[in-house]
Amino acid sequence: MLPSQARANFSEVAEDVELGAEKIITRNGESYVALIGAERLDHCHRLEREHIHLLLIDEAGRGLADVAVGRVKDARGVIQSIKRRRSV
Repeated sequence: MLPSQARANFSEVAEDVELGAEKIITRNGESYVALIGAERLDHCHRLEREHIHLLLIDEAGRGLADVAVGRVKDARGVIQSIKRRRSV
């Protein structure tokens, strides 16, 4: 759908989207923006947050596994090392 078509028929397009349709607006033959319902957008945001939480849990698990096998470094020493490298 071209931007001019979307503007001319916005009420109709909005009603279609509210009923569950997804509309892609194109510019120069390429996808430009998508129109989706507010509930669908909320759902996408929830999925993104869940994905981030799963990644954080995975990272924490890896960190705990490192600690369990002794792959640890003293935080103060690491910070000092970083500061030394930055000052050179």
